[in-house]
Amino acid sequence: MTAPDPSTVRLEGPWRHRDVRANGIRFHVVESGPNDSDAPLVVLLHGFADFWWTWRHQLTALADSGHHVVAVDLRGYGDTDKPPRGYDGWTLAGDVAGLIRALGHTDAALVGHADGGLVCWATAVLHPSVVRSIALIASPHPIALKRAVVRTRAQRSAFLPSFLACQLPWAPERRLTRDGGAEVDRLIRSRMGSLRQVDAGELADVLSRSRSAIQIAGAAHCSLEYQRWAFRSQWRPDGKRFMTAMDKPVTVPVLQIHGDADPFVLRSTLRSDGRWAPDLRLCGVPGAGHYPHWERPDAVTSALLTFLGEPAP
Repeated sequence: MTAPDPSTVRLEGPWRHRDVRANGIRFHVVESGPNDSDAPLVVLLHGFADFWWTWRHQLTALADSGHHVVAVDLRGYGDTDKPPRGYDGWTLAGDVAGLIRALGHTDAALVGHADGGLVCWATAVLHPSVVRSIALIASPHPIALKRAVVRTRAQRSAFLPSFLACQLPWAPERRLTRDGGAEVDRLIRSRMGSLRQVDAGELADVLSRSRSAIQIAGAAHCSLEYQRWAFRSQWRPDGKRFMTAMDKPVTVPVLQIHGDADPFVLRSTLRSDGRWAPDLRLCGVPGAGHYPHWERPDAVTSALLTFLGEPAP
C-alpha cells in the first residue's frame, strides 16, 4: 500500500498554508487571523501521533479575536521536513524560537498539547525572550512528570507501559502504521474521556485523518524519536544537562488545561507544576480526556481567550 503524500495534510479551510524555514529545516504551518507583526502571535503545537489539524477549532476562534494564529506541523510530522536528527529538547526549543522570528515576530504565546507542551516548557526556559506566555494541555513540566512516574504508582501505571513500548527498534513504527494506522485509532479511543460528549462525526473525522497522517513516510519513525530521546537521554550527558537547565522557574504566565477524565496524564501530576511555574493557573475540563481541545473545544477556546486576553487595538 502506498503511503499518503505529505501534501494530504494541507486541508482546505478558513486558513492559509505556508512553508517557513527555521533552524535549518522547512516547516509546514497553517495561519489564521491578521498576518502582520502588530497582531500578537499565538503558536499552536500538537502532540504525539498528531498534526496541525488537531487545533482547527482554536485556530479560527483565536484568530477571530484578533490574534495572528499559527498551527505547526512539528519537526518530523505532516508536511514538515523529517530529518534524521533533532528530536531532543534543545533542538525542538530552537525550532520554535526560530519559527517565531521567521514569522516576523519578536515573541509569541505558545499553546501545546502533550509532546507539544513539553516543547513549550523547553522554549520558555531556553529562549525566554521570545515567549510571552505558555498554555499547556495534558503536558506537565518534564521534571514533574519524571518524578510522578518514579514515585506515584497510578501515574507510572498510566504512562510507563506505552512509553517503554516506544523504545524498541522498528517494531513500534510497524505497529503505528499497519492496518491503516489502526493503532492510532486505539490510542486515541483509550485516552479519551466520555464518548457521549463527542459528536460521532467529529470523532470519525479525527480518527480517519490521524490514521492517514501517521502513515506519511517517516512520520511514525520521527514521532517515536521524541519518545526515544526523552527516555535514552536520561543516562546521557545531554539529557542530564537538559533536565538541569529545566530545573528553574519560568518567568511567564502559565495555564495548565486538563481533562478531568484524562486516564494518561493525571491531575495530581499537573498540580506539581507550581514549583516551576510561580504564575500557574489550572483549568479543568469536565468529562474530557487527554484531548480536551477537540473533545470539548468550546471550553478550551474560552479558557485560552481569557488567558491570552484581548489584543490591544
